[in-house]
Amino acid sequence: MKTSSKVNTILAATAVVGLAIYLSSCATIPKGAQAVKPFKKEKYLGKWFEIARMDFKFERNLSQVTATYSLRNDGTIKVANRGFNAIKNEWKESVGKAKFIGRETEARLKVSFFGPFYAGYNVIAIDPEYKYALVAGKSLKYLWILSRDRTIPNQVKQDYLEKAEELGYDTDKLVWTRQD
Repeated sequence: MKTSSKVNTILAATAVVGLAIYLSSCATIPKGAQAVKPFKKEKYLGKWFEIARMDFKFERNLSQVTATYSLRNDGTIKVANRGFNAIKNEWKESVGKAKFIGRETEARLKVSFFGPFYAGYNVIAIDPEYKYALVAGKSLKYLWILSRDRTIPNQVKQDYLEKAEELGYDTDKLVWTRQD
């Protein structure tokens, strides 16, 4: 009985580790979406202002949201997200890292703010000057419109909304970030 119990414990531990590895490596892109190719990592680095997002618990009640991307010594990308929570009257910052899923010339990344757990981060539209970006998460629950400035031209906004809707996003659910 003791041997059977040890085997069961080992099998259970192996299953948990396997599940953790599987979940941490899951970084997907919504069906029909294509990541930008060719992608220029160096041009993407720097500060971006969040224009709109699909709201979720980690960004709820935040305004003045920015994302700053910089190169880390190990070749990954440092991700520093910052926003102001007016309800709590405080700034909130989360720092994580992003890695390319494949080649660095395709804008498919996985980002982590919590240890070994990663989520999809896919740049699916960007202008030639890298001033405006449309970013899809792993599913239709995650979407961001980013800009190098606090605002975005109406035509770019409309183009990105149309692209998102074609993929199945409910753009009526977007939260338009206050950038005062």
